[in-house]
Amino acid sequence: MVGGGTDVSFQTYKDQVFTLESSTAAAGFDSPSAVSISSSRSPFSPQGSQSYLFDPHHSPDNTYRSPFSGSSVVDDSNELKHKLRELELSLLGPESDSIDSCNGCFITGAHQAASLLASFNCDQLVDMIPNLDLKQILVASGQALHDGDMLTMTGLMHELEKMVSVSGEPIQRLGAYVLEGLRARLESSGSNIYRALKCKEPTSSELMSYMHILFRICPYWKFAYMSGNVVIREVMEYEQRIHIIDFQIAQGTQWMFLIAALAKRPGGPLSIRVTGIDDSQSNHARGGGLDIVGQRLSEFARSCNVQFDFHDAAISSCEIQLENLKVHPGEAVAVNFPYVLHHMPDESVSILNHRDRLLRLVKSLSPKVVTLSEQESNTNTSPFFSRYLETLDYYSAMFESIDAACPRDDKQRINAEQQCVARDIVNMIACEGTERVERHELLGKWRSRLTMAGFSQYPLSSPVTMAVRDMLKEYDNNYRLAEKDGALYLGWVNRAMSTFSAWR
Repeated sequence: MVGGGTDVSFQTYKDQVFTLESSTAAAGFDSPSAVSISSSRSPFSPQGSQSYLFDPHHSPDNTYRSPFSGSSVVDDSNELKHKLRELELSLLGPESDSIDSCNGCFITGAHQAASLLASFNCDQLVDMIPNLDLKQILVASGQALHDGDMLTMTGLMHELEKMVSVSGEPIQRLGAYVLEGLRARLESSGSNIYRALKCKEPTSSELMSYMHILFRICPYWKFAYMSGNVVIREVMEYEQRIHIIDFQIAQGTQWMFLIAALAKRPGGPLSIRVTGIDDSQSNHARGGGLDIVGQRLSEFARSCNVQFDFHDAAISSCEIQLENLKVHPGEAVAVNFPYVLHHMPDESVSILNHRDRLLRLVKSLSPKVVTLSEQESNTNTSPFFSRYLETLDYYSAMFESIDAACPRDDKQRINAEQQCVARDIVNMIACEGTERVERHELLGKWRSRLTMAGFSQYPLSSPVTMAVRDMLKEYDNNYRLAEKDGALYLGWVNRAMSTFSAWR
């Protein structure tokens, strides 16, 4: 992962200040517990910037994203062990408690480690495999696959199979799904395996349960919902006819909170229309179409004495045209993009460039406000090995944040990770072209796209920050909140995970 610098100051709700300098500075989430990762089939099925270090040696005294030690023994008389020590140091970076001094340690160190690994000949690398720890093997596996070194790759994958576990430490769980992605890419079957995973779906009620688990234990979706609602409420304070277009409406829960808030404002009854655009996962989890969402929201709005209308736009975001949105004259329009734009193919995938086309289409509606929530990650056009390292980095933080809320042997947590997170990892590692739908971009890139589409940034007020900070009080202290250039960054320790920004 390479790029320009962005300084972000992270702050917890206890007002502790941390600094993130993100050298590339957008989080989506949406089975038997004893599932093992095998070469023939995947045990899981479908479904959010710089980090600190992996910590495979987890202990109560060495909890999250701190440098690990003791992964190799130094013997200066032995060239191989000396090189192993160099490899370890390149991955660890300087041991320091300062986020500033260790910022970007993993990505930088991993690239250095990859260069060192490339200096070994094939026989040396095969010999050193038993002396590598899990983090080193994961990095070496990506490098070997990138280099087309199949002999080394075979040895590394054999070692990985003995070290990963869907019920282990965060790095072991990540390793299990990374191994699946590596195997799929190695066999040139990434797209086939990815499609096959869609056929291994849990029942609707099971998937809804898994999605709810992640929604409850991680703040990523609440961060998007709460930030968006506060901004939209502010912008629509004096509007009587409001039209909200949600490009991933899911269960519609976000708008129940907004309807209740708008119903309490002075000025009497108001009219709200919601246009919901669906996605296949939410459709399956609901066990039906958008009519379920419409009925639920209509009943809730009636209880709040709010005139309400729901428009069902059951069509892929890539296929959306102006006539599908049915905007009426005199309506104040708000558009919501919650962790969905990164699924739109851009100019690197298709000449149609649905990503930018959709932004221009939305701009033509003259919306009062557009809210954007995205994973703060760089996986869209990055070459394979850089994308691979970024995936390791981002999802190690993701699994650590989940680990903080659930016991490792929690079967529901295991199922939720397998059904709602693992698919993204496999897709980013194994698939290319149109088959790779996980294509995250950093906020700086989204800012460029929105500006080119004619938008200007809407400044966030202090109530937005205060609302998110209050929400984070319910979660682990390792979550951070930062304000930078008119946007909010939600981080885990010193890794930016998600961003929220508003546009007009």
